[in-house]
Amino acid sequence: MGRFGKSPRRSLKWCLAGVIILLSLLWQGNLLPAPGEGDSSLAASAAAGEIYLTILHTNDEHSALIPHSPAVDYHPELENPTVGGYARLATAVRQIREQKAEAGEPVLLLSAGDYTGGTPFSWLIPEGIPAQLEIMHLIGYDAAIIGNHEYDYGTDVLAAFLQAAGYPEAHENTALLASNTFPPQGHPLAEIFRQKQLIELENGLTVGLFGLIGEDAIAVAASPEPVEFTDQIEAAAGMTAQLKAEGADLVVAITHSGVEEDRELARAVPEINVIVGGHCHTALAEPVIEGETVIVQAGSSLQYLGVLELAFDPGSKKVRVRNSAGQPFLLPLDHTLDLDPAVNEAILRYTGELNALIARRTGGRILNILDTVALCNFTIPDSPPLQETPLGNFVADAIRLVTAQKTGKHVDFAVQANGSIRGSLVPGSLEHSKGKVSFYDLASLIGLGMGPDGTAGYPIVSLYLTGEEVRRVLEVAVLLEQLLGNTYYLQFSGLRYDYNPRNGVLFTVPGLDLPVPSTRAVVRAERYLGRGRQGTDDDGYAPLKRGDKELYHVVTDSYILSFLPMVGEMLPMLEIEPKDSSGNPVPVEELDKLIVKVGGEELKVWQAVVEFAAAQPPNENGIAEIDPYYKAPAGRINRVWSIPYLLWLILILLALIVLAILLIRRAVRRKQARRAVLDNA
Repeated sequence: MGRFGKSPRRSLKWCLAGVIILLSLLWQGNLLPAPGEGDSSLAASAAAGEIYLTILHTNDEHSALIPHSPAVDYHPELENPTVGGYARLATAVRQIREQKAEAGEPVLLLSAGDYTGGTPFSWLIPEGIPAQLEIMHLIGYDAAIIGNHEYDYGTDVLAAFLQAAGYPEAHENTALLASNTFPPQGHPLAEIFRQKQLIELENGLTVGLFGLIGEDAIAVAASPEPVEFTDQIEAAAGMTAQLKAEGADLVVAITHSGVEEDRELARAVPEINVIVGGHCHTALAEPVIEGETVIVQAGSSLQYLGVLELAFDPGSKKVRVRNSAGQPFLLPLDHTLDLDPAVNEAILRYTGELNALIARRTGGRILNILDTVALCNFTIPDSPPLQETPLGNFVADAIRLVTAQKTGKHVDFAVQANGSIRGSLVPGSLEHSKGKVSFYDLASLIGLGMGPDGTAGYPIVSLYLTGEEVRRVLEVAVLLEQLLGNTYYLQFSGLRYDYNPRNGVLFTVPGLDLPVPSTRAVVRAERYLGRGRQGTDDDGYAPLKRGDKELYHVVTDSYILSFLPMVGEMLPMLEIEPKDSSGNPVPVEELDKLIVKVGGEELKVWQAVVEFAAAQPPNENGIAEIDPYYKAPAGRINRVWSIPYLLWLILILLALIVLAILLIRRAVRRKQARRAVLDNA
């Protein structure tokens, strides 16, 4: 018998009963999971009264179909530093969907726009090949929006691109949302763009989606005409109210606006639960929380897949973020992810199409996008912002020197904007790619836009300006730096100058927010007299003086040229009038006549840069190797700090006032002295 006078069997029976009672109490107190619950999100959701949802998101994919940064480093069997690629993305999305399906949790996949533009794969768009959207359909995007780079080739090409991808019927695969965008009646886009989408998920949650393009994105859209845009906040308020009225439990705004505009939107329309953003290429390691609105963004070029795990409380209608420490908000798309076979097969097909196009455009010199153009043993940076950069010098030199070589005419100056340069030039770093600069990696940096010929790439334009007008261009460059930021910062070839940033704006007109330029920010400007790449010493330069009426040959791209007439309209004192070689003004409607053509074809910026790289001095093996000159800035754009021009004006004004007071006092004293003499006479 036992100590308490009971048999061992009876004691065991009572022990088991006690354990069962204790487990029941713990279970009812939510201290233990329910039977069969384990890690099940669906059961946990039911226990907490919440409904779970995962949103996967990308933005600013920029035609990054293959792994890159640089693409020449990619190797299918070796660890490599490349990032991105839709085949890796497809694998990551499939893995998460499978994981969530086991838990009974739905997944939405969204794109915040700018899936075109960027790499040479975007050059397939004018050819009628919708590679980007067809792959997105294959991966299973639920919705995407229209960013500013979707307008790179104009609205007619955009409409043809979307129609080739199956729209408007393709909304059944991927809803294409544009809630504050309005094409004119009768335009093909009017039949394609959709304002909102309501999705009923398997777990009973109803999600409302709408899409916006922001003010800054609209401002930098290349060719959106004749599309018109409405205020994003007003559109968001209207869409949110409509979706709520139609039964949306959770409202998601997909925006191409940038984080700051997204925060403003969240403050103005707090009923928006989630903002999936893009445009500013910000990789948010954690969401930005504005009020109760969750804002996310996943960088650019498919470097990351954004993962946002949410819980919705049907009672309070509140949404909370539930990403655990084991689930980061940004999932790197790197070499650890296998290539999805179906998506990779599609990419190989489109790569073949692109190779054929590039072979035609280069006269057979480039047969594969990963062919080596030159060698380089250093990175050529496009940074820091708002300064002269080595890559800016490389591109500007390429435009100036290749145009001169192609046309047989000396070119004095070249101008390029930072916004057209899409990153740093990074050569290969692995054993199979060491020091190689591929066509794809180089062309991806300067391949935006389209010319009147309907082929991809901004064409180079040739014009003539007086020396005074060139100095005005430099004054405008200072204003652009201060008023519009790095996108509009100008890089130059063929000259160098010093400027005082404090003298750019004399003052701003109160109430109108209108800056008044001093036109005296440039302290010194010099033109390079040589025919090749300009040096860094003091030899070979001559002053570029104010009032210089001599004509100088200037080259830039067609996009920058399109802005020149606006300068005179907004700031008459800085008027810049494009001229032909005889000094005759070229009307705005005839600016296309200034496009440089070689053999009857437009000379593109990307062609000039590729040819300039291929023409670099050869190494001992006869292969072009980029000159170390481009490791660092070359002293072309120099800030100098002196007394601000406005302060000089104030000091002069004060001096004049003091002088006037002294003269008045002197006159008064003389008058008093005369009176005293008369009084004593």
